[in-house]
Amino acid sequence: MGLMGFLRNKAGVILTAAMAIAILAFLLGDVVRGGAPFWARHQNRVGEVNGTEIEYPAFNQQVEQTEEMFKQQMGGAVTPQMRTYAVQQVWNQFLSREILKKEIEKIGLTVGKDELNDLVKGPNPSPQIVQAFTNPQTGQFDHGQLMTFLGQVNSNPAVYDQWNTLLEGVRDERLSSKYGELLSNSVYVTSLEANEEYQERNKLANFKYILLDYASVKDADAKLTDADYQEYYNEHKNMFKTQEETRAIQYVTVDAKPLAKDSLAVKETINKLKQDLIVAKDDSLFASINSDNKYPFTYLKKGQLSPSLDSVVFNVAAGTTIGPFLNNNAYEIAKVVSTIISPDSVKASHILLDPAAEGGVDKALAKADSIKGLIQKGDNFAALAVQFSKDPESKTNGGELGTLTRGRMAPDLEKAIFEGKTGDIKVVKSQYGVHVIKIEKQTGSSKYAKVAIIDKVINSGKETLNNAHSKATAFLSAATAENFAQEAKKLGLEAKTASRVTAMDNVLDGAEAPRDLIKWAFEAKKGDISDKVFETETSYILASLVNIQPKGTLSLDAVKKDIEPAVRNMVKAKILKDKFDKALAGTSSIDQVAQKVGKAAIHVENVVFANPVIPGVALENKVVGTVFGLQPNKPSKAIEGNTGVYVVQVNGFTNPAAISDINGQKKQMLAAKAQRAWGSIFRALQDKAEIIDNRVKFF
Repeated sequence: MGLMGFLRNKAGVILTAAMAIAILAFLLGDVVRGGAPFWARHQNRVGEVNGTEIEYPAFNQQVEQTEEMFKQQMGGAVTPQMRTYAVQQVWNQFLSREILKKEIEKIGLTVGKDELNDLVKGPNPSPQIVQAFTNPQTGQFDHGQLMTFLGQVNSNPAVYDQWNTLLEGVRDERLSSKYGELLSNSVYVTSLEANEEYQERNKLANFKYILLDYASVKDADAKLTDADYQEYYNEHKNMFKTQEETRAIQYVTVDAKPLAKDSLAVKETINKLKQDLIVAKDDSLFASINSDNKYPFTYLKKGQLSPSLDSVVFNVAAGTTIGPFLNNNAYEIAKVVSTIISPDSVKASHILLDPAAEGGVDKALAKADSIKGLIQKGDNFAALAVQFSKDPESKTNGGELGTLTRGRMAPDLEKAIFEGKTGDIKVVKSQYGVHVIKIEKQTGSSKYAKVAIIDKVINSGKETLNNAHSKATAFLSAATAENFAQEAKKLGLEAKTASRVTAMDNVLDGAEAPRDLIKWAFEAKKGDISDKVFETETSYILASLVNIQPKGTLSLDAVKKDIEPAVRNMVKAKILKDKFDKALAGTSSIDQVAQKVGKAAIHVENVVFANPVIPGVALENKVVGTVFGLQPNKPSKAIEGNTGVYVVQVNGFTNPAAISDINGQKKQMLAAKAQRAWGSIFRALQDKAEIIDNRVKFF
């Protein structure tokens, strides 16, 4: 065979091979040019807004920094809920920043250096600053905590990163606020609108109504057809729009909550610890080691402990160990180490010296003693503070720290300030440096107790957990997509369906759900059953993915079960309307209609358009709206309402006096309008934005 014949016979193979080589060369070229093949790009993309991407490393770093702030604010370890909040907060900031970026750039909005500084250290700090530096014990913004943090920014890289993330959030929040204020200021209210609003709130309607409620028609007499479902769906399509993809998850929960025997075991443990606490040499250390939750070892007053401890601690002598008491699913014991009578708050001033700048702690203490001596001889404390203090915040106010309460400062400072008396000048060393303290004023007087507290949370024991887990695994091995509910019933369990689960949810029908369950659901295919048992603190969960609803308008099949009650009422309304239509024929008054349908015409007074409630019945927008459009003494047509079908007849209206202060009315309406404007505009921008949310792959 000649060369041409060979080529003709093998042409298909040669062309296929050539195409494969060309494609491979293209893909390899893509790797060289872009650093990664097209199929590997975006693998770390957490999300995208209007073309701006955010990668997992950067996003996760911000999440971790936010978690750390939550941890500092609330105390304790980072919980799954805290992590969820952190992820949502970082996402919201990214979303807000990118959605508004172009709008803000168009009009040239910025946040100046002085403005930003004021949002951090000014008298009205940013809500994000307040949130990050709120004392978990007092629930109050702690300016001292903020200053301590700022003192570490330049020396601690982790703190530096946290601070930059927080500042970026403060800046974005301020820009959003400015933009919102501009938009709100563009809203106005006309005199016509103000007068109409006044009429809607003050014009009174007196009318009669007849109600044929839906319950008066038996369900069996209201046969539902596919056409009925389609009709309702078409009329209410806007109700079924979703902003993101949702999934329907069928699930079974196996309870693993503690039993009575588990509670008894924990009580025995806490009673043993009580005996050890009585003889412990270091009360605070023993409590810290043995308590499930760590409590501050400081002076507390009545109202700052759990109710059970609070009712006893302040009535016993120092050295007494009390409990156990059951509080919030935990047994508590406490040893009253000491009690004092102390002021509730103290107004104080200080001069802070930096030992490093003074050549060491000893030299700083010596200088502090010299300053103390000058003050005692009559020198002005405020002037000395301006001259010597290294605290940039207080020195400009002559060293004033303001009014202080317990639990908001270093222990040595607290002891000096609260255990002295008005007029005392003291030298104190703390973690911040060396202080010259002046006690200006003490207010109030209460009994305080220093208490070593130990609690033990009632958790499920090994046997309880094993039994629940065995039940869960037995179900898992027997269940299929077809028999999921039946197998659950055999084991005395109930199969439920959460029909609108979003990618970042952490609940199923209001109950806690593990994030790995939600992540599984958004990776699974319709009909899949989880191949593992998911765990919460008190249960095991098994799941099956029964449906996937894409972003956009849900299909009729997706909502059919949910809308069934409303469709049934719609069909009943047709039956009841027909009954009313026959009764209305040939009648001129509502009393005649009432007689025909065998119902009483009920009289109501003083109903206003702005509050469309029929007294004793329900909120009925259509019915009351119809009333205000009727001429008196003529029965209306049948009106489909929320609770049934109505016929109404107006007796008369009572018009209000002319509006006395139209400017005041306009001002009130403007405030409400402006408040709504920003949210509405942001939602419109969000709907218009191109958003890709891949968080479920990572969190």
